[in-house]
Amino acid sequence: MSKNVSEQLLDILESVGVEHVYGVTGDALNFFVKAIEERDSVDWIGMKHEGNASFAAFGQSQTTGRLGVCAGTVGPGALHLINGLYNAKKERTPLIAITGQIDQRQQGTSFFQEVDLKKVFDDVCEYQAIIKTPEQAPMIIQRAIKIALANNTVCRIELPANVAEMKAENQQFIHPIQTYASRLVPNEETVSEAAALLNTAKTIGILAGDGCRESREAVLTLSKKLNAPITHSLRASDIFDHDTENVVGLTGLIGNPSGYNAVMKCDLLLMLGTDFPYIDFLPHDTKTIQVDIRQENIGNRTAVSLGVWSDISSFLTLLNPKIHQKDDTSFLDKLRKSFLGWKENMKEQASPTRENEPLHPQIFAGFVNEYAADDAIFTVETGTSAIWAAHHISFNQQRRLIGSFNHGSMAVGLPSAIGAQLAHPEKEIWCLSGDGAFNMAMQDFITAVRYKLPVKILIFNNSELSFVKLEMEEVGLAASLDALHETNVNFADYAKLCGGDGVRVEHAKDIGAAIQQAKNSTKPFIIDAVVSSGELSLPPHIGLKQAIGFGTAKVKEVAQVITGDKSQWENIKKELQSYFD
Repeated sequence: MSKNVSEQLLDILESVGVEHVYGVTGDALNFFVKAIEERDSVDWIGMKHEGNASFAAFGQSQTTGRLGVCAGTVGPGALHLINGLYNAKKERTPLIAITGQIDQRQQGTSFFQEVDLKKVFDDVCEYQAIIKTPEQAPMIIQRAIKIALANNTVCRIELPANVAEMKAENQQFIHPIQTYASRLVPNEETVSEAAALLNTAKTIGILAGDGCRESREAVLTLSKKLNAPITHSLRASDIFDHDTENVVGLTGLIGNPSGYNAVMKCDLLLMLGTDFPYIDFLPHDTKTIQVDIRQENIGNRTAVSLGVWSDISSFLTLLNPKIHQKDDTSFLDKLRKSFLGWKENMKEQASPTRENEPLHPQIFAGFVNEYAADDAIFTVETGTSAIWAAHHISFNQQRRLIGSFNHGSMAVGLPSAIGAQLAHPEKEIWCLSGDGAFNMAMQDFITAVRYKLPVKILIFNNSELSFVKLEMEEVGLAASLDALHETNVNFADYAKLCGGDGVRVEHAKDIGAAIQQAKNSTKPFIIDAVVSSGELSLPPHIGLKQAIGFGTAKVKEVAQVITGDKSQWENIKKELQSYFD
């Protein structure tokens, strides 16, 4: 029996190891979904919202390195995919979006649900395989997959409703799609120049990003030779964790003082595999060497004294033998002492003896760190939940951390946890989410129940968009409490209503038991953590502009209290209670 184009598309996806397709079906996808239904090797994961489908595909791909696939039908369904696709693009994750399209005979007539998807997806997709005939289908489908895998990027396959059911053609063009292992090796002169700069510098700081994932030991070897502290990006938290020798933490908005000072107060900064975006937390008068596999990143955020176009592994293989062992450890020792002091302070902040209510969110993160499996995968939302994770969870070498670290989207946590759990059924998957972000994606908790996925979701429930509040105050605005307010359900009750399980925690004595209950649950589980909205988390360094902004915001908030604004008074009381407890 001859195959149709939809079945041919599925054959090609299956050949590159695709096991799940996340989406919401509809008319233009029906033949494709029917093809999946008749296979045992590929599963259609029916999501409640296409935006969550693209985040779920991201979660699967990000934790496996394999191609992720999501799908949405014609205009409205396809458009919902875009946010998660942008996240995959910015996180450099290989993803294919399959979008249905209206019948070709109706295109260009402003037909029902018609959207010019080529225009819409031009920015997010590196390549778009728009199938016009069955004859061209296998060639452009394979091209889209090859580009997505080769460049760790997003591509789209458009399947018009009438083409989806046509007889497949040109089977002879279908061939095994391979991924090729190769290295980008710098020239000897550039490596020697880098070595000379490093050997003559007195104090060196290393800023390491996700590009170091395959080169952890080589970076540590270099750090020890140079007595150079390692500051890492948030995405690299699971490469250079809190317990690793010579690591001094994070810089940036959610960083710590030792990480900030290692970058800002060295004589020479070595940037390895990072396009760290926050220019206010980078030095601009310091000698800088930047090494990156993407040439366009070099000098993108700060001027560099030497740029090296190379993967980190190849560069360090050539560099490390040329580096002389330095004797002076004073710069490193000072920063390590500061970092250890900061870690001790974080431990105190996460102590369950801090029983003030609403509870401190740090306590929950501290217990998760203690009880979660050594090889757990963590999905972290954008906002204050990322702060508590970065400050209180040690992402050792076996643990994995994913999120929307470059795109900065809310609502990544739950759906990416679904994708990660389907890809790793044997592992614990923890999602750390704010209440605002969970409210955006909560309909797909039902999906986790449907597919019996034991994801563990910790919701920091403070009835507020706390990170947005911090951003407001940073620029001198009094917090707009009505706009920031989140009206929440009892999330534990919601979990049970959906067929999962959950517990609401309002007292410190109950936190440990709740974390253990979630860990042991075979159902999707929500911990509704009722926490204070007054918890402050400030950057590791506050410049004059930020100081003026925060000061101005507080003056305005106090002025509102004086004029009788009771909600602003409650806001200030919560901040004072959190600070002094």
